Amino acid sequence: MDYKDITTLGIAFGLGLLVGLQREHADNKMAGVRTFTLIAVLGVIAGFLSRDLGNPFIIPVFGLALTALLVTANVIKLKKLTDPDVGQTTEVAVLLMFAISAYLVLGSQIIGIIVGGAMAVLLYVKEHLHSFIDKLKDKDLTAIMTFVGISLIVLPILPNKTFGPLDVLNLHNIWLMVVLIVGISVIGYFIYKFVGKKTGIISNGILGGLISSTATTVSYARKTKNTKALDKMAAFIITTASAIALVRVLIEVGIVIPEKLPQIILPLAVQFLLMGSICIGLFYLINRESTDETMPEPENPAQFKSALVFGLLYGLILLAVAFTEKEFGKDALYAVAIVSGLTDVDAITLSLSQLMKNGGLNTDTGWKLILLASLANLLFKGIMAAVLGTRQLAKWIFISFGISIIAGLLIMWLWPESWHF
Repeated sequence: MDYKDITTLGIAFGLGLLVGLQREHADNKMAGVRTFTLIAVLGVIAGFLSRDLGNPFIIPVFGLALTALLVTANVIKLKKLTDPDVGQTTEVAVLLMFAISAYLVLGSQIIGIIVGGAMAVLLYVKEHLHSFIDKLKDKDLTAIMTFVGISLIVLPILPNKTFGPLDVLNLHNIWLMVVLIVGISVIGYFIYKFVGKKTGIISNGILGGLISSTATTVSYARKTKNTKALDKMAAFIITTASAIALVRVLIEVGIVIPEKLPQIILPLAVQFLLMGSICIGLFYLINRESTDETMPEPENPAQFKSALVFGLLYGLILLAVAFTEKEFGKDALYAVAIVSGLTDVDAITLSLSQLMKNGGLNTDTGWKLILLASLANLLFKGIMAAVLGTRQLAKWIFISFGISIIAGLLIMWLWPESWHF
């Protein structure tokens, strides 16, 4: 007895039950639990016959017969019903279930399970998807299409070759980093779209850090000028967004150099926990005040002009890092990290990660430079908050960012090299 075939049949049976359950729950008249389960079994049997008899035409013949049944059922439905449902979702799901079940026999079972499960989830979230699409504005569609263009059109055509002075520029790698940064921002932006504007102050800070902690700082600093008693709340949201920006940095490092992440994550995590503790303290200070705060509408995170500017900035920082290390040594990189961090932490983080990946920078120095750039960015955002916001906001930001910067500098100075995972 071939237990692998029994396992395959069991997987198909389960997928058929799962998809059929969803279709029947949606009150679909075409196919329900029994029909989808039988179709899944039919697909597996067709796969077994095709494999054992060595006949590649068996699966297409069964598929055509199934299609004929669907056409016949639809013709009968059109004749009987006065207002028939003209949607083809169930019909396509039937054919896909048959194909998945046959593929479980002749192809990768893991792929089959993933596709089958994804189909069930996609069918289940139909109403949520329609609601989400109804909320989309022109700029949201522009963001989606721009990101598709950046990632699926521009990236594949760029040459994957190193060129230029100091031999550090690679158009494909540079644009890949652009795709990464824009992708993270787009995810944060559409989480905002999905959960809505009234997300609460904690969610505002988290989403602000995912989309842009700098933009969040500017937005809430300006709001304190027009809204009374918003200073503590704005300080909390700005500090939270800046703490989440550290998580964003760790995500970038983990994607570029996952093998070095265990050596980098611990000191940055300590800095994050410290800033998180400050956020908790600020939250308790405002706990009795109104927390029903609307997050400002974020800008389109996937603008081609912004992507191009980031790519140019990233390339310039790559050159600056390579030139500084060659001419002045690794110690001079601290000055580059400070200057670069004032404007964009992402670019210097990715540049240093690439340098560590290529072996041009040891990990212990690398995480210190990344942390220093983050601290410089905190200083820059603190200055913006003080200039754009009220004196009370400046006071709270001075306290939260001041503690964070001092703690970060102490971590850089006192952290033992042996402390890592």
